[in-house]
Amino acid sequence: MSAHTGDEAESVGLSGLDHVRARSAELFVVLRDGDSSTAARSMARDDLVHLHLSLVEHCARRFRNRGEPFEDLVQVGTIGLIKAVDRFETDRGVEFSTYATPTVIGEIKRHFRDKGWAIRVPRRLQELRMQIGGATGELTQKLGRSPTPRELAEVIGCSVEEIMEGIESSHAYATLSLDASDDSDDGPPAMLATLGVEDSNIEHVEIRESIKPLLEGLGEREKKILLLRFFKNMTQSQIADEIGVSQMHVSRLLTRTLAQLRTSLEQD
Repeated sequence: MSAHTGDEAESVGLSGLDHVRARSAELFVVLRDGDSSTAARSMARDDLVHLHLSLVEHCARRFRNRGEPFEDLVQVGTIGLIKAVDRFETDRGVEFSTYATPTVIGEIKRHFRDKGWAIRVPRRLQELRMQIGGATGELTQKLGRSPTPRELAEVIGCSVEEIMEGIESSHAYATLSLDASDDSDDGPPAMLATLGVEDSNIEHVEIRESIKPLLEGLGEREKKILLLRFFKNMTQSQIADEIGVSQMHVSRLLTRTLAQLRTSLEQD
């Protein structure tokens, strides 16, 4: 079978485009026809999307090697294509592909804005990360295993230290929220719930340690009054009944003991 000449190939390409345009026009008539059934309009919408998937792939190729899988870019671009189908007005007098292209590209760019680097890193490291990703895929297929940092460095033409730095920078591409969980009832708690918090009593540790020897120097009755008042939460009247003195006397002993402790702490 003889190959097409340049003019014949161009003719075939143009006829293919003409077919897409004609088919697209037919489907938009069905989609915009209020008398068409819901099923017919839905089918026309799906056919329009499938008819222009090559446009999405063409747009997605412009963003390859930027750290996102090509399949993900096509999926995101397809969302833009669907939006373009729904918004396109046939009486505008422009080709649908002309109208849809900026919508598809805009959706892909929005994806990069939303899913891009979570922490700002130097452009050198961003580019190195993309080189590492491409070289890793090629070497994995060639070697049948994951490449070592030294093998990556030899292919890319940089030092092993730079490779390690580029790999570490990939952790800044996406971060995990401390509030993130798997949204299931029996799943693990959010990371924030597992983190420790500052002990509100930590500032009192030094005071407690300083006061211990001072308490040891008190008389037995004074120590018992402090124990009953501050550790057993008894009132002065209850303490008075407990040790067999008046409530007034308990008050004077308590005031004098606390003043003595406070003075000793201030002196220390």
